Formats: sequence, structure tokens, C-alpha cells
Amino acid sequence: MLADREIPLTPKQVHPSVNSKFKRLIDIVGSLVGLAIVGILIIPLAIVIRLDSPGPLFYSQIRCGLYGRPFRIWKFRSMVADADKLKHLVDNEAKGNIFKNRNDPRVTRIGKILRKTSLDEFPQFWNVLKGEMSLVGTRPPTVDEVAKYENRHFQRLFVRPGITGEWQANGRSQVEDFEEIVKMDLAYQRKWSVPYDLLLILKTITAVFNKHGAY
Repeated sequence: MLADREIPLTPKQVHPSVNSKFKRLIDIVGSLVGLAIVGILIIPLAIVIRLDSPGPLFYSQIRCGLYGRPFRIWKFRSMVADADKLKHLVDNEAKGNIFKNRNDPRVTRIGKILRKTSLDEFPQFWNVLKGEMSLVGTRPPTVDEVAKYENRHFQRLFVRPGITGEWQANGRSQVEDFEEIVKMDLAYQRKWSVPYDLLLILKTITAVFNKHGAY
């Protein structure tokens, strides 16, 4: 997928978070807790999601993970069933290699609540348990986004993507410039430590309860 770009996706020095056993232990414990919550919520969410909009309970998409390796990410569906086919009809309000629209018409009524509370992200605990993601990392980009990357952008793929991270904890949806997200992702790599991961998890939870959710 990325080989055609002739971009070296193996860094000279592996980031310490990649091989941290303590970080992996936290990921396993956190993902098991998260999946237990999913087990409790899945039936009521299945009912309200399908009553609000016909279609599957889950949404999946191929994303680029560590070193650009493709994996399938999972979410509770927050948009209409054919949302990907309708993307070209929606204006992109973000700057750079990301897509955002504050009033995206594809998002369902229940979907808006799921995004505000970040409940739509909970199935990604399965990706964390499998080792494709971490609780904390960089935002996992789409294949289309990575196809537009410049060389300097690829460094953000040198850590595992996370359910949350620097920009989610400190910016959430207020950050709409891709270059700013890249700066925050690279800052996370420089500042990384297990205590810092725990701090970002706490800040993310606080941001959600302060109603600074995603859209």
C-alpha cells in the first residue's frame, strides 16, 4: 500500500513505547475493562442505533497503523449506512489531510450522542486487545489520508495508533488543522512515558465529561 511511495517506514530507532511491556499490560487491562462495558451496552445500543437508522450495528474501515500496516478499525455506527458513498457530497471544514464537518448530515441523531460521549469508539478496545492499537497513541489515519502524506508526516506512524492521544486529550474537535495534529502527535512521541499515557487518559475522560466531545 505504502511501498509505492518509496517512504522508509522503519525508523532508525524503534520508539520505546512500541516494545514497552508495561504499556502493553495497561492496554490489555484497559481493553478488557472497555470490552466489559461494551458487553453491557451492546444490546441497548443495538436497539437505539437500528431504530434511529437502518443498517448494521458496527462500522469498520481500513486504517494505517504502526509503520503504515493496514488494519480494520471498529466503531459503533454513528452515520447512515451508506455514509462512505456520500462523503463527496459533504464539505470538508478541516485543513489538510483530515476530514471534518461540524454539521455532517450523514451523522444520525443517536450518532451525535455517541460521538459527544465517545461511545462510538468503544469497539476499538478489541483493536487494542489484538495489539493493533493502544489506549494512547496517534490518530489512526485512513488509507486516503496517508496517500497524500509528505515525508515529514510519516513519523507519526512510528508509534501504535491510540483510542486517545495528545490531540484528543488537549484539543478534541477544536483542532481542525492537520499540521497542528502532526505537531501534537510528534510532541507525544517526545514526551512519552507510562505516567504521561495515564495523564492523557485522565484528561480525555475529563474532556468527555466537560462536553468537549468529537463530532
